[in-house]
Amino acid sequence: MSRSQRLLDLLQLLRRYRYPVSAEELASRLNVSVRTIYRDIATLQAQGADVEGEAGLGYVLKPSFDLPPMMFNVEELEALRLGAEWVVKQANGEFSEAAINALAKISAVLPSEHEAKHTESVIRVASAFKAPELIVKLAELKITIQKGHKAEILYEDAKGAISKRVVWPILIGMFEQHNILVAWCEKRNEYRNFRLDRIQFFLPLESKYERSRHALLCEWETLEGIDHKCFHY
Repeated sequence: MSRSQRLLDLLQLLRRYRYPVSAEELASRLNVSVRTIYRDIATLQAQGADVEGEAGLGYVLKPSFDLPPMMFNVEELEALRLGAEWVVKQANGEFSEAAINALAKISAVLPSEHEAKHTESVIRVASAFKAPELIVKLAELKITIQKGHKAEILYEDAKGAISKRVVWPILIGMFEQHNILVAWCEKRNEYRNFRLDRIQFFLPLESKYERSRHALLCEWETLEGIDHKCFHY
């Protein structure tokens, strides 16, 4: 790999993190030495890349820094297409138009000679389950989470018992069989996963979380053993 390609890959990798990432982690992902990462970071900074941090503390690329346009390869486009197909099938159609439009925009800007223009897909996404109809809409859940508001729900458990709860919604999880809402439950005083198809009533409240969503996510991810540095919110 040429040094210019490695520098570009390093920038691309840094763009995936919102929080400082160690030189050791970067070196491991790029299969180079830590000393090489130190040199490459210094080169990027000298060339104007807004990379903050230092050895021992980690590095982060400021959001204000604009990378040059990236050309997707065939494998990356295939991954995007498969992801979009999965979302269309799993999100009760709420993001179907957005997913289709995104793929169309990507395809429209590809040069005519790009390999993806002439390659038939050999992988398709299929779902063995029909997504159940939901009382609560994903769009409403998203807005509630983005605003950091609490919500009142009526939830039916696996035995059919219905309980009233006040929750702090922080994340929507999509699975093959069902979608879930990750939230802090005031009734149980702990994080709980609520299946969306079992939420019988959903009412966003005016009151906000008593802690930041970022803090709640970090705490939940720590409990679940998830490395939050690799995720975007």
